[in-house]
Amino acid sequence: MTDQFADKHVLEAEAVNVWYGNFHALRDVGMKIKENKVTALIGPSGCGKSTFLRCFNRMNDLIPGARMQGGISFYGNDIYDKDTDSTEIRSKIGMVFQKPNPFPKSIYENVAFGLKINGYTGNLDEAVERSLVRSALWDEVKDRLRKSAQTLSGGQQQRLCIARALAVEPEVILMDEPASALDPIATLAIEQLIRELSQSVTILIVTHNMQQAARVSDETAFLMVDDNRAGYLVEHGVTDQIFTEPKDERTEAYITGRFS
Repeated sequence: MTDQFADKHVLEAEAVNVWYGNFHALRDVGMKIKENKVTALIGPSGCGKSTFLRCFNRMNDLIPGARMQGGISFYGNDIYDKDTDSTEIRSKIGMVFQKPNPFPKSIYENVAFGLKINGYTGNLDEAVERSLVRSALWDEVKDRLRKSAQTLSGGQQQRLCIARALAVEPEVILMDEPASALDPIATLAIEQLIRELSQSVTILIVTHNMQQAARVSDETAFLMVDDNRAGYLVEHGVTDQIFTEPKDERTEAYITGRFS
């Protein structure tokens, strides 16, 4: 990858503020997300990591009483512009949640779901297989595609949810603690998958696991809360730098476990 593309920004947040009713959840957060990189969001519970993540594909629009100020651009285009289709944004910027949430359908129908509602006219079988291969699940399920997705293990269900997100060919995948409900072996599989996918997809991941952030991400952003419990950005940089030579003493305190 050339320097030109290494510095290409997919997403940019500028002075993002989020409220839930009267509660100011996120204060003046700005950040640029690089193309085909994994960016981890870390910080204590309640610092707004998941709120910030949901800003990038307008999932907060679905929460009653939530409102945002500031700007979020996707390749330079304002995703909160009144003429922007939020459904189209969510097809380009997919999301994988903390708890695996396969639909009560077959494995095949789970992966094909987004393609069908988007009017896909290509070969559906090939698209499903391609997505399952990319999510490292094909070999485990190729002989039972018509079985219920509920028969899969937790780790397999999460990879199925990733396959479902991949099926519509997103450019970005947002992951909200995708391995927190999984055992260590399944967690390792998800982490390996994240690294492989980042060669072709930009990934933004929320995690409470410092070791996981260090293992999977290229860049890390640390958030914490102010005296009014509003989340704000302390530091954002290359992961190695954040974990070994953070510029802010609050980052160092959190990384080393001395945070209070």
